[in-house]
Amino acid sequence: MTPLSDELLRQSRIESVAQSLREDIGTGDITAALIPEGRRARARVITRVPAVIAGQSWVDEVFRQLDPSVTVTWEVADGQQVSANQTLFTCDGPARSLLTGERSALNWLQTLSGVATRCRQFADQVAHTSVQLLDTRKTLPGMRLAEKYAVTCGGCYNHRIGLWDAFLIKENHIAACGSIAEAVRQARQIAPGRPVEVETENMDELQQALKAGADIVMLDEFSLEDMRAAVNLVAGACRLEASGGINRDTLVPIAETGVDYISIGTLTKDVEAIDLSMRLHVQASPDPG
Repeated sequence: MTPLSDELLRQSRIESVAQSLREDIGTGDITAALIPEGRRARARVITRVPAVIAGQSWVDEVFRQLDPSVTVTWEVADGQQVSANQTLFTCDGPARSLLTGERSALNWLQTLSGVATRCRQFADQVAHTSVQLLDTRKTLPGMRLAEKYAVTCGGCYNHRIGLWDAFLIKENHIAACGSIAEAVRQARQIAPGRPVEVETENMDELQQALKAGADIVMLDEFSLEDMRAAVNLVAGACRLEASGGINRDTLVPIAETGVDYISIGTLTKDVEAIDLSMRLHVQASPDPG
């Protein structure tokens, strides 16, 4: 589907991390001000539960913006499966900076690792098939690109990034345009070369979309029997995507019908953050004598 641009991701990361620091620090961290300014410390961050890690660059960006003198040393990589109580990274620097940046850094890491962990669980269920699991636009506001990055760390794939990079022609678009054929025709004129996907709710609409030349046809809440029939009907002429209320119980039977893609909103919208903990060790102050 749509690849996530490294530059677009970098720009988004800089902006979103800056916002997360602004909302947390405001006019200044008054609690960290209790600590003598020159005191240094080392912090170790662990995960309390098994997880798939995602979000290293967001943690690095937090401390880069907050205090470039902080050194972050990673012991794991994005996409890596880790065990409970495993150390993820350490950081060294001014104690004030480590404590001020702690929550913003862990918020990013726990949320994105939660996405990656869920995605890996779903991907593992269908590893015996050739299907690709896709995310959707059901993401947290302001975290679209970060979450989509985390999806790839968990072994799943990105659908369109937003409303600009691919067509997804749904029921209301079809009604407003007059027909599936007319909607596809206009899409080819408006943005030649952009992928055109049509959502269908029955076999008749599938045939219309196929005849109109859609690149991808979404099978919205089709029965398993109809999905298998759709795969036989299309025979590779376009790609097929299953969608609509898919969960862990229904995932494998759908994947085994032979569809190319399955889109699942829960990969990003119902995620449980990973439980992380930072443990601080304050270095002894130099002997003034």
